Amino acid sequence: MIRDVFVRAGVVTGVVAGVASVMCLTLLAGCGKGGADSASSSVSTSAPQAARGAASAPAVSVSVVPVAQRDFPVLVRATGSVTPLSSVDVKPQVSSVVTQVHVREGQFVRAGELLFTLDARSDEANLGKAQAQLARDQATLADAKRQLDRNRDLLGRGFISQGAVDTAQANADAQQAALQADQAAIDAVKVSLSYARIRAPGAGRVGAITVYPGTSVSANGPALVTITQLDPIAVAFSLPQRDLPDALRMLHAAGGGAAVSASLPDRHGERHGRLQFVDNQVDAASGTVRVKAAFDNKDHALWPGAYVDVALTVRTLRDAIVIPLAAIVQDTRGSVVFVVGADKRAALRPVSVLESAGQDAVVSGIKAGERVVLDGRQNVRPGSPVIVRDGGMRAVSAAGSAASQAKALP
Repeated sequence: MIRDVFVRAGVVTGVVAGVASVMCLTLLAGCGKGGADSASSSVSTSAPQAARGAASAPAVSVSVVPVAQRDFPVLVRATGSVTPLSSVDVKPQVSSVVTQVHVREGQFVRAGELLFTLDARSDEANLGKAQAQLARDQATLADAKRQLDRNRDLLGRGFISQGAVDTAQANADAQQAALQADQAAIDAVKVSLSYARIRAPGAGRVGAITVYPGTSVSANGPALVTITQLDPIAVAFSLPQRDLPDALRMLHAAGGGAAVSASLPDRHGERHGRLQFVDNQVDAASGTVRVKAAFDNKDHALWPGAYVDVALTVRTLRDAIVIPLAAIVQDTRGSVVFVVGADKRAALRPVSVLESAGQDAVVSGIKAGERVVLDGRQNVRPGSPVIVRDGGMRAVSAAGSAASQAKALP
């Protein structure tokens, strides 16, 4: 009896264990199927959710600027130095003593204006001597001509021979030559006498004067003064070798050379001049060529030796597509901009930067009239809705136009 009880208990226990196993397998199968369905559903809906997320994101407030199409000057910027077109050291041509100084330091003089007077008493005495010799030879020549006329008359009457007439003719010719030599001697003395009055070789500003009345000077000595031309004046600077063909072409272009602007670092405003000179060789050490531009300088603001910032227009791109340089974004694909379409959504547009100057850039990849995002571009994503600030757009457009006009050279 006891054995029957244990047997029945074992059977019951086996049944219960079997039922438990079946239930566990059923639960595991259900969980596996649910997990697989959930993962598949998640993968299948991730991409649409990202697109819907960009589209459903809140609108971003931005300012836009229209893409402009205009002529764009390509500028080369450099640091130049102001150099005078002429600077002459005035030296005496004879050894003498200064008797008068007719100018002051820093004075502006005209060409031919008297600067110094030297002691010329010796040359004046030599001039008087040469003039006296000329007068004597003139009298001798007159007597020789009278003798020649008399001999010709006597030859006609048969009183003298032809040889006597020839001798008289030779004497007259010799006196005529002596007269010409006297006149040449007088001219030479006058040239020496003119050296006693030193005049300005050209218009300009007088530099430091180191001589005074009574100072002994010589032809091989130091300069009496330096006269520097200030108006017009030149600015010398260097151009990279790659810009040499453009500089040569602009040098000979109609209108008197390429437009050049110069400004002093400590002053506002620009001065405009023209390219006038390109050196005949490239510096092998620096790979640059030396050039000069001439500027009007009536107010003498450009002073010899001063450093200036120079901008040279080497060429002009016609009908270029111009946008603000700040509107360009750099990412892994290169240079891109955000374009706002009629649907008020931002679209990503790759561009290529062809040239840049100041705040503007010439690009390809967009069309004139399109609107690119300027302010707020850091918050914009492709497909994002945007709110365009009209006031900001007008302000940016006006600023870009003003910057372009200020940058363009005449």
